[in-house]
Amino acid sequence: MAIRGPRLEFSVGAFLLLALASLLVLAMASTNQRWGLGGDGYELKARFTQIGQLRKQAPVKIGGVVVGQVSSIELDPTKFDSIVTLSLDGKFKDLPADTSAGIFTSGLLGESYIGLQPGGDPDVLKSGDEIVFTQPAVDLLQLVGKYMFSGPANAGGAAPQDAPGAQAPATEEAHK
Repeated sequence: MAIRGPRLEFSVGAFLLLALASLLVLAMASTNQRWGLGGDGYELKARFTQIGQLRKQAPVKIGGVVVGQVSSIELDPTKFDSIVTLSLDGKFKDLPADTSAGIFTSGLLGESYIGLQPGGDPDVLKSGDEIVFTQPAVDLLQLVGKYMFSGPANAGGAAPQDAPGAQAPATEEAHK
């Protein structure tokens, strides 16, 4: 029994280390972290007036394929715009200079991401350049609130009571 004790303890310890390592890999994968050791990627900046629920580490996609992630979000102290820094994979370094960026949401209540739409300009964006054509995030809660609380006058079907041409109440002279 004395020989089996240390082997059992070693096996349990190895199993626990393996379980902790797999939990670490799962945690890193679920938060879009990268293991990258090299700097083969490059950074672009984009200026937005409204970023909605966009967060750091959010994916950057071209045609639905992830090509990078948001590395930082800062506020411009003079124009009060949000400056988003995108860290893109080095394979996609030949983006045209007229590429546009927009903030979109996966599904109705999904995560926010940045979608890039490459243009047709022969010039390419270099590391550190700014994407000029941007589309801010659409706040769905604001849109629903505007629609719900706009009132019947803006609904398009109801005419207000004091509008020209509205019928006047009947008087006694009309009944004679």
